[in-house]
Amino acid sequence: MAMRAPWPDTVTPEELRRRLEAGNAPLIVDVREPDEYAGGHIPGARLLPLGQVPIRYRELPSDQEIVLVCRSGNRSGLAQQWLQGMGFRNVRNLVGGMQRWKGPVEYGPGRGR
Repeated sequence: MAMRAPWPDTVTPEELRRRLEAGNAPLIVDVREPDEYAGGHIPGARLLPLGQVPIRYRELPSDQEIVLVCRSGNRSGLAQQWLQGMGFRNVRNLVGGMQRWKGPVEYGPGRGR
């Protein structure tokens, strides 16, 4: 039985992995620090550290689904609240963050995408 996200503005690691495998992935934004990101991130995830979100949020498409990720879900939850306050309506938080992610992982620095 598939796990459903416990809240409407969240996505489970299982659901996100299925979407990645199906080629139907949202924009994934990793709000951890560059060294954390380099140590392992979801393939295709864009690096935007939490401290830079208020400065660089205009780089994100407000009309596209965004899934935010961090180590445990706390920082990404803060980024989610902030972005929602700025008018982003389709922003979801990855439940449990990278600690619960069992899918593929890429290593290395962010590519500034």
